[in-house]
Amino acid sequence: MIDAVRNAMRLPDLRNKIFFTLFILVIYRLAAHIPVPGVDTEALKTIFGQNQLLGFLDLFSGGALANFSIVAMGVYPMITAQIIMQLATGIIPQLEQMVKEGGDAARARINQWTHLLTIPLAALQAFAQGVVLTQGAVPVIKNYGFNVDPLGTLSIIITLTAGTIFAVWLGELISEQGIGSGISIIIFSGIVAGIPQRVGQMLTTNPVQFLFFIVVTVVTIVGIIYIQEGNRRIPVQYGKMVRGTKMYGGQSSHIPLRVNSSGMIPLIFAISILIFPGVIAAPFAAPAGQPENVANWIVNAFNQKSPVYWIVYFVMVVGFTFFYTDVIFRQQNIPDMLQKQGGFIPGIRPGKRTEEYLNGVLQRITLVGALFLGLVAILPFIVRDVTETTTMLITSTGLLIVVGVVLDTMKQLQAQLLMRHYEGFIK
Repeated sequence: MIDAVRNAMRLPDLRNKIFFTLFILVIYRLAAHIPVPGVDTEALKTIFGQNQLLGFLDLFSGGALANFSIVAMGVYPMITAQIIMQLATGIIPQLEQMVKEGGDAARARINQWTHLLTIPLAALQAFAQGVVLTQGAVPVIKNYGFNVDPLGTLSIIITLTAGTIFAVWLGELISEQGIGSGISIIIFSGIVAGIPQRVGQMLTTNPVQFLFFIVVTVVTIVGIIYIQEGNRRIPVQYGKMVRGTKMYGGQSSHIPLRVNSSGMIPLIFAISILIFPGVIAAPFAAPAGQPENVANWIVNAFNQKSPVYWIVYFVMVVGFTFFYTDVIFRQQNIPDMLQKQGGFIPGIRPGKRTEEYLNGVLQRITLVGALFLGLVAILPFIVRDVTETTTMLITSTGLLIVVGVVLDTMKQLQAQLLMRHYEGFIK
């Protein structure tokens, strides 16, 4: 990996792409420190430490939500829109047919719809975040709400929505003129930006605990790389075709079925759902000193200190892994594609039998990936029992994102080097 970066820096065009990517990240990090006017920073710190939803959203904002900056929502509305469109494509027959038959034009239209969907989702999330931040004894934003200050509330919503569009635009600039997937790199930059502060805190408070976290992090990274890159290669043979005096086909190839085809999406689904029971039940919970009701039980059960939370989290991650993998596999429509191209799996009849065989193999290897994702998801709970703290250098979801982005970026960098026939790299 280091050699690939060194070789890329020797080529002027690749070096410019790398510097451009870093320049865009600097702009985003500067924007992450420009707060929205009228925010009480002390009250923000208090409510931020008490609310799980804000902590989760801060992961995708790159730490910008902790400052309630103009890019406080980061690219999370865009990610939500992408997930909605991806699921809708697999569920709505008309969209699925359009993607199959439309080719690049259909994908461009889906991308356009995703961008349009991002705007109302960003506005809705901006309003909801304002509502969450006004709860508590000391509200973070005073006079928030259309019934109190409609003009001020509207200005905050527009500012946060524009910040999301700005962050998405920066990410797309990286994708077009830089290296790597821009949206993922924007998230990546925010996650790693908080590491030096955590390292400093651990070194000053408990150096032994810091060494333990380093070992856990390294072992987890190795496991993530092993699972992310693991795949089952299904052999494929293409039949021979004679056209005139020439013979075509007859080649052998393979279908790589990945152990983890869903990436970090199952963790996002699971934690998003787990957050809401506690958030919804909190206003109905009985005050301290009074008999507890059902709302109190829900709040306590779906708190990160409760074993129930982590058990449900593990089960949901495993379930969503199977669900999302199945959706992605159906969208690829590999059995029909093989049949149209004259390909077949040796010993397996084309059509329905091939589909059943591929589904069976995919479910077996996905079980390994699902259990691993579930283990990574509950890693903070395991660490808490060992170290009596849930503070980690990087959260489990963040670690998956970081490793995935690094692997994807290095693959793109290697592809760029290969296209330029860099002799030293090919050797």
